Amino acid sequence: MTIQNTNDMEQQNEKIYRMRHSLAHLLGGAVKEIRPDAIIATGPAIDNGFYYDFDFTTPITDKDLGKIEQKMRELSKKVKSFDKAEISLKDAEKLFAGNPYKLELIKEYANEGKTLTTYTSGDFTDLCAGPHVESMDEIKNGAFKLERIAGAYWKGDQKNKMLTRIYGFAFETKKELDDYLKMLEEAKARDHKKLGRELDLFTFSSLVGPGLPLWTPKGTVIREELDKYVWELRRAKGYQKVTIPHLTKKELYETSGHWTKFGDDLFKVNTRDGHLLAIKPMNCPHHTQIFDSQMRSYRDMPQRYAETTMVYRDEQSGELGGLSRVLSITQDDAHVFCRKTQVKDEFLKIWEIIDTFYPTFGFKLKIRLSFHDPEQMEKYLGTKDLWDYAEKSLIEIAEERKVDYTTAIGEAAFYGPKVDFMGSDSMGREWQVATIQLDVNMPNRFKLSCVNEKGEKEEIIMIHAAIMGSLERFVSIIIEHYAGAFPLWLAPVQIKIVPIRENHNEHALEISKELKALDFRVDCDTKEGNMGGKVRDAKNNKIPYTIIIGDKDIEAKKISVESRDKGQLGQMDLKEFIEKIKKEKENRE
Repeated sequence: MTIQNTNDMEQQNEKIYRMRHSLAHLLGGAVKEIRPDAIIATGPAIDNGFYYDFDFTTPITDKDLGKIEQKMRELSKKVKSFDKAEISLKDAEKLFAGNPYKLELIKEYANEGKTLTTYTSGDFTDLCAGPHVESMDEIKNGAFKLERIAGAYWKGDQKNKMLTRIYGFAFETKKELDDYLKMLEEAKARDHKKLGRELDLFTFSSLVGPGLPLWTPKGTVIREELDKYVWELRRAKGYQKVTIPHLTKKELYETSGHWTKFGDDLFKVNTRDGHLLAIKPMNCPHHTQIFDSQMRSYRDMPQRYAETTMVYRDEQSGELGGLSRVLSITQDDAHVFCRKTQVKDEFLKIWEIIDTFYPTFGFKLKIRLSFHDPEQMEKYLGTKDLWDYAEKSLIEIAEERKVDYTTAIGEAAFYGPKVDFMGSDSMGREWQVATIQLDVNMPNRFKLSCVNEKGEKEEIIMIHAAIMGSLERFVSIIIEHYAGAFPLWLAPVQIKIVPIRENHNEHALEISKELKALDFRVDCDTKEGNMGGKVRDAKNNKIPYTIIIGDKDIEAKKISVESRDKGQLGQMDLKEFIEKIKKEKENRE
């Protein structure tokens, strides 16, 4: 069954968009009443709410939000409608004289041949294309709340002036708003930046720089366990590991098209010999050169390459945040070079890997087919025919999988359409996780081919696949998904052994040695200190199992076990405990 953005969905999305857009205008009007000196910039609707950017002569703080929100509520009772009017260029410039942001937009719109329109709500008039609600009665007064203040460069360009952005939440009902605010409170407690510090998983250094995480021994365990799992699944599908350098001549990216498209996002290095090199922001162009290093017969096809490696992208510093947005991105990257007749099978093999990997974490997946925008072909490589072929292929594959899917126009990669897998975490938040991309353009640009059964050169297809995508971002998601309480197979420390007194240390160390020999990660706490403090430490560090060793345990030749998730398990044989945790670990329960 396929889902193609039904009329009901479109109407629902349109309704909430109008409400949020109208609230942005209400915010603009409220600020102008409280601070008439403020210069307004732009105020769109966004996911979960709205924002407006302002240029203030004197700054405001979060303490001012209550006053502004109250003014919005007062205006919502006075404002009955949003009245649209077309306006000439001359009148628009006169109306917004003294507002450099609106004048800049007016000039741009006029040069593009756009009709200039304004919307008036009460005493507030704004340059806007709409749409808005027809009546303020459509907006439930309790279903919005101002959230926070942030800095934002005009038009997102750090060369421009920094403006003050006021964010707000907005939903159709107060219950939806309350539920969302409750989820945000839970999210604060689970914030990966907070838990990452408390659990000693990663750190940042001002000497190293923002956006460049440093992984501790514990955090590195998580990274390696995740990568090991992905490789286990890929190896079963016939993938081979490759390794590439972190630098390249600019010509590689000029050929691939990345230099033109992402030139400003590349870190560049000038050599002593005067050569310009790029630090790789992606791996696919390098992998094409491994494929192209020798003539490939149809008997060699497909070629499946996999590599977990860092890439580097020059993100704006204001966009960096924890592990979610970094400069050094670890990708579990794979590229398949195959014949057209092999595309479907190779795509489905990757899909099977994803369908095995994500249920391990309890993620439910939704499918989105991300296609190009045919009205903006200049944003993409290749011809319309190539794109039509690629997108038709993805629809056929999704149909064969018999999955529900949505389509997203304009969300394709610049070289090809893709299948995006959207996962919901334990708080119901949706994330884009895995992606499979079909690429007919890069093989063409690099002139990649194989020799077919007739001895003729045959053009090939390239498939890009990332199971976790960015490993940093995926770790940030699962830290919050589990609230730091990782399952046994993934936990940095799996078992903590706590001897009650010093004379129990020797026996505790023997048990630790036996468990470590079976490849379990064990902390045997023989340091000075009371048992209660050591057990508390195990709980604070969310260690799956704690073993207590005392006189009674030694006499009975047993261990006392406490589970993080199930509480006291009582005394049991060490052999029995080992069988239990071996099964739990091997099955990734």
